[in-house]
Amino acid sequence: MTTKIILDCDPGHDDAIAMLLAQGNPEIDLLAVTTVAGNQTLDKVTRNALAVADIAGMTEVPVAAGCDRPLVRAPRVAPDIHGESGMDGPQLPPSVREVDGRHAVDLIIETIMAEPVGSVTLVPTGALTNIALAVRREPRIADRVREVVLMGGALHRGNWSATSEFNIIVDPESAHIVFNADWPVTMVGLDATHQALATPEVIERITAIGNGPSRFVVELLEFFAKAYRESQHFASPPVHDPVAVARVIDRSIVRTVGVPLDVELGNGLTVGMTVADLRAPADDASRTHAAVDLDQERFWGLIVDALERLDDRLLTPEE
Repeated sequence: MTTKIILDCDPGHDDAIAMLLAQGNPEIDLLAVTTVAGNQTLDKVTRNALAVADIAGMTEVPVAAGCDRPLVRAPRVAPDIHGESGMDGPQLPPSVREVDGRHAVDLIIETIMAEPVGSVTLVPTGALTNIALAVRREPRIADRVREVVLMGGALHRGNWSATSEFNIIVDPESAHIVFNADWPVTMVGLDATHQALATPEVIERITAIGNGPSRFVVELLEFFAKAYRESQHFASPPVHDPVAVARVIDRSIVRTVGVPLDVELGNGLTVGMTVADLRAPADDASRTHAAVDLDQERFWGLIVDALERLDDRLLTPEE
């Protein structure tokens, strides 16, 4: 059986790869893509999502724009990592499709309420504004969602501050709502995603595929690698967002521990910190889990396999 997901994202280089993985993997039924301001402004990330949808052959998947700012705080974006377009590097032609007329929050709610209870997994890979508003506007979705598998946070150190990861610190109030809603949450944070390194060997594997989607990913990674070297001193860039999708595809690829999680909402040095109570032993029955380890070889195998399959979908979109 396939797993139905809604991918809420802010493309973004690694969000784009997450979209391609979700569309290309046969274990995933991608119900919708929704966008939120984060890596860049809403209009830019939505344009990017539509372009990636074209590349992936997402002919039946709605793409809807959502919130253009955090719940409380001033917007902030990440041009030093993703460029002024939000996805610098590849030359993106204008999309041949239009954005869905519904607001992302409405699309999320309508989709979850229309599907059987426990069948839809939410996969947010950007700020959690859309997800927080959806569960506040329609609290019943908390009982209907299978789980929330989000990319964000960290158990130990941050990337946007000493203690905070970018997706959480841009809208910590929304993150607090999502972490404390009555649904299962898996935090796929920096502890695992910093292991998803696009090394030269990985880029060689993707280059060897030789189709349109793989060439697009190579162009993404070339810019991403340069940005990460200059801004965060990584020899190879970590590709964060597809790790959350990989966790949904095969739970054994991303090892997690059950641990209480919450979000710091103050305005001091720890704002946006995802606080894990590590005093007690790990509890598999915990409502919240945190990713701690990644099987890198199997993870990149999923990416390569999805990119190979996407070429066939582009050639035969009616299938």
